Amino acid sequence: MAMVNVSSSTTNTTTTSSFLANNNNGAFTFRRLNSKRCSILPHSRKAPANYAIQAKLGHQQKTALKYNKLGDSDLLISEITLGTMTFGEQNTEKEAHDMLSYAFDQGINILDTAEAYPIPMRKETQGRTDLYVASWLKSQPRDKVIVATKVCGYSERSGYIRDNAKVLRVDSANIKESVEKSLKRLNIDYIDLLQIHWPDRYVAMFGEFCYDFNKWREGVPFEEQLKALQEVIDEGKVRYIGVSNETSYGVMEFVHAAKVGGLPKIVSIQNCYNLLTRFDLVEVCHPNNYNIGLLAYSPLGGGNLTGKYLDPSSEAAKKGRLNLFPGYMERYISSYAKVVTAKYVELANKHGLSPVQLALAFVRDRPFVTSSIIGATSVDQLREDIDAFLTAERPLSQEIMQDIEYTFKRNKDPAID
Repeated sequence: MAMVNVSSSTTNTTTTSSFLANNNNGAFTFRRLNSKRCSILPHSRKAPANYAIQAKLGHQQKTALKYNKLGDSDLLISEITLGTMTFGEQNTEKEAHDMLSYAFDQGINILDTAEAYPIPMRKETQGRTDLYVASWLKSQPRDKVIVATKVCGYSERSGYIRDNAKVLRVDSANIKESVEKSLKRLNIDYIDLLQIHWPDRYVAMFGEFCYDFNKWREGVPFEEQLKALQEVIDEGKVRYIGVSNETSYGVMEFVHAAKVGGLPKIVSIQNCYNLLTRFDLVEVCHPNNYNIGLLAYSPLGGGNLTGKYLDPSSEAAKKGRLNLFPGYMERYISSYAKVVTAKYVELANKHGLSPVQLALAFVRDRPFVTSSIIGATSVDQLREDIDAFLTAERPLSQEIMQDIEYTFKRNKDPAID
């Protein structure tokens, strides 16, 4: 696992494999060693957050892997977050460890898990992802790995996650039990970022585009949710809190409740964002407004934007999770999204990029994205994704962006057809 020093002081350990060398031109090179690690140290909120390393693969020069402040927190996170939801379903423990080690060797310093993982959610496998992460964490310095996890939102189908509950809610009892069990499974003393996986109230999500007026239900009050989260923060079990699959309304209510009640403010939102799926949270999350950092999940649209599902008979498509698990994210392959994906693949080819480079670079370059969550089912796939992220020109040229916007404006929200 490789880390980088972004402070004026450096802490070295005897198990590290890399360091940063100043090239006397303001740039830093990510070099391999066998004995020491330069680690990310606590960072002042007032200091600039645009640190970078120059990573190399053989003789191929890559662009800089950057680190960004997450909202109002003191967390300085890599612009790539390792997603883990396949660990324990599509991936063995060893495969999970190999991917974790590879990711952190490249300078990634944050992983994202959830009490519900792996996906698809099943009673038989629930919590297995955390166990695989835990067995890897045993050999890592805890303060060098930023651990983000999630507590489930409202669910009438996942009562098996709790000891004595038929319906999951985001209330004090559920949050406390979730945190305690997550800490135990992960074998850690604290969680760096605890996120509400999906809201307690009804919202249109997971491919549902329009809010259904008739599905409204009374949710746990925002203030009550924050008070419960305040308790686990005060106990030292959680450092920061965030939300996921939220709306502008939800973000504003959480921020308002925190301000009025003197309660902890959310620092992040984890929502789906990619070439096919965009949202209206940019204004509310702007640094000059509420300053909520976006952790963008599914930057490849569940793998769809790689183009592998365009040929259903291909080996890659057959092995892809959208086919392995019928009904899962099918909006990307059984809708007009497939047609639009083909347009983006053609666009990438036109500009000499791979579809993966185009998709990941588009999300990477959005000024409101703090980190892109990238998951994989093999080290080779993860390597390809990270390489694509770092080798695509930064930022994408104006010509490429004009072509992207031209396509988007004529094919808005294709994944809801």
